Amino acid sequence: MGRMMPELVSPATTLGLWALIGYLIGSVPSGVIIAKLMGLGNLRDIGSGNIGATNVLRTGSKKAAALTLALDAGKGLAAVGLALAFVGPDAGQVAGFMALIGHCFPVWLGFRGGKGVATFYGVLFGLVWPIGLIAAIAWLATAAISRLSSLSALVAAIAAPVAAFIGWPDVFFLMVVLCALIFWRHAANIRRLMAGEETKIGQK
Repeated sequence: MGRMMPELVSPATTLGLWALIGYLIGSVPSGVIIAKLMGLGNLRDIGSGNIGATNVLRTGSKKAAALTLALDAGKGLAAVGLALAFVGPDAGQVAGFMALIGHCFPVWLGFRGGKGVATFYGVLFGLVWPIGLIAAIAWLATAAISRLSSLSALVAAIAAPVAAFIGWPDVFFLMVVLCALIFWRHAANIRRLMAGEETKIGQK
């Protein structure tokens, strides 16, 4: 096995700058902006009150939900891609982590953001696209069997560090941290899953 995290070769000030850039990119509340622009109302007053694509879908607009999903994933992809292009792998991982933090805890919304699944995928595809693909397949397979979006997200989150451990050890530590964050943000869903009360995909 190689090292479990990237070698931190960039200056601390550079990594700090990309941490801030990653956070600001991640903190853009795509769902809230799209819902307002498309006249769908305040997401905080709809469904779960979450700002992610799943709750946007509850407005009845598949177009708005798809756009939110794409933009939320794009935030993670952009943060990682820019940091990799301008600095390197260490900054890429820092920016990717902070993009997810920004989505989950955006300063513009009183630090009450989304659960981070779409942005998580963007980070995965930006850093190591095969891990992103593996996680996506894990989500699709679990969703097809269970019809449970939250369970699918949790299985995908687990798949990322497992895949990293096997083939891409330099991102393993980050994948474990991101997986833990996804589980934390899904604490209420996990309780409902254990109680058999979680809503299935397509169910009112």
